[in-house]
Amino acid sequence: MAQRGAQLDRETFSCSICLDLLKDPVTIPCGHSYCMSCIKGFWDEEDEKKIYSCPQCRQTFTPRPVLVKSTMLADLVEQLRKTGLQAAPADHCYAGPEDVACDVCTGRKMKALKSCLVCLISYCEKHLQLHIESAAFEKHKLVDPSKKLQENICSRHDEVMKMFCRTDQQIICYLCSVDEHKGHDTVSAAAERTERQRELEVSRQNIQQRIQDREKDVKLLQQEVEAVSRSADKAVENSEKIFTELIHLIQKRSSDVKQQIRSQQETEVSRVKELQEKLEQEITELKRKDAELKQLSHTEDHNQFLHNYPSLSQLSEPTDSSNINIRPLRYFEDVTAAVSELRDQLQDILREKWTNISLTGTEVNVLLSEPEPKTRAEFLKYSCEITLDPNTANTQLLLSKGNRKATYMSQHQSYSSHPDRFTDWGQVLSRESLTGRCYWEVKWTGRSVCVAVAYKNISREGRFDECLFGHNDKSWAISCDTNSHNFWFNSVSTPISGPQSSRVGVYLDHSAGILSFYSVSETMTLLHRVQTTFTQPLYAGVRSYSSSSVWAAILSIGSTIELCKLK
Repeated sequence: MAQRGAQLDRETFSCSICLDLLKDPVTIPCGHSYCMSCIKGFWDEEDEKKIYSCPQCRQTFTPRPVLVKSTMLADLVEQLRKTGLQAAPADHCYAGPEDVACDVCTGRKMKALKSCLVCLISYCEKHLQLHIESAAFEKHKLVDPSKKLQENICSRHDEVMKMFCRTDQQIICYLCSVDEHKGHDTVSAAAERTERQRELEVSRQNIQQRIQDREKDVKLLQQEVEAVSRSADKAVENSEKIFTELIHLIQKRSSDVKQQIRSQQETEVSRVKELQEKLEQEITELKRKDAELKQLSHTEDHNQFLHNYPSLSQLSEPTDSSNINIRPLRYFEDVTAAVSELRDQLQDILREKWTNISLTGTEVNVLLSEPEPKTRAEFLKYSCEITLDPNTANTQLLLSKGNRKATYMSQHQSYSSHPDRFTDWGQVLSRESLTGRCYWEVKWTGRSVCVAVAYKNISREGRFDECLFGHNDKSWAISCDTNSHNFWFNSVSTPISGPQSSRVGVYLDHSAGILSFYSVSETMTLLHRVQTTFTQPLYAGVRSYSSSSVWAAILSIGSTIELCKLK
């Protein structure tokens, strides 16, 4: 029982880190006690996180608690040492299957406290004393207990490996350095360790710098998220307020129109009923007069007939009914037509302005953007359905295949007049506006074509540069013919050395300001890339020929340009 009590006392006053009796005991805020040096060492490893924890209960503390020696606990431990009860080690001091055992202990082995890299032996606390107290072992290297000490022995020469062969990048013993590693670049393991330690410190500094940079990026991104969220919340609030005002305005106008119609209805109905009453009174009077005349016509006394006829034959003035204009079911059609026209105008305004609203909503730049696609499969993720707008097509362009194909014709097509139509150049724009990330492909036949993107407000009339794709600051274009490709912007031409192709891919990242043209065959080859800032939605454009000469136009007759269907 005494031995059991001694083990209990030792367990009670042992440090859970070093598993030995407490030395300079301290009690941390959660109530657990440790050796001052043990808990300091444990917290030193947590300094980078600035959050300190208890090794037993894992409770955390911020900032790092100030450690003060527990005098009462130190006295109790000292009394326990003096009684000699700790001589019987507790079960947890013996080596288990997962522990490093003392190589000197006989019988049941104790846990090793240190391993010696010179002796290649592990020692418990008791057998370690000689290494600590004797000057003969002063140069021996003590490390934390290791099961891998035998890995430091050369399997060939049975010598401790203290050398490093830089040629073969392996640890060797001295005999190896004069044997199979003779002539190699060899240094002591300690020297190599020193060199690698310097590299390690540089790597750690780089890693720590990257951590700081990434943490700064994360902080900036968080600020960006908060800013975007605040802006979005404000935009939602303002847009809801504006749309509510618009709804109230429309409701007010609807109420005004309704009141106006009802007021006019009341006036018209009152006027009609007044006339109706007059006519009904006149009918009554005429019926009475007719009855009297009928009665008079049956009078047999001639004298009586002649005497009464003059007074009975006189009729009152008839009610004027010339202003009665019957318009069946058309009384308020003009009001309905006016309201319908207003609705159509509002729809046109909303359709025209909605693109700008959508564009404004998508142009929220963040610090990190998605990488640009590399393979055609990646580009196809952003493919979009585009059709050509007949209202913009030059009259010599025949549109077909659901307005995806344009053929340059010698005869003019019977298109109706429209202000968006290109009058002199064989050009056409897409119906759809392009924002965000978009990808489309154009295949062509013939002598010369042009693939472009443009703002909607590009000029449409005349044979001047402000109308021609690539010859102004409102369009970007690549001209393709059988011999060469050229990129055009603001009348400046840039020759392209890429492979000739009858299929051109166009990639647009509107918010990032990226526009890229690719030659598409079995592989995709970048022809030209633009990095700029787009201030408006863009529209895809094509042109059948790139020269102002009549001969070039004649040669281009029959050439085709088609927006490929990718989905």
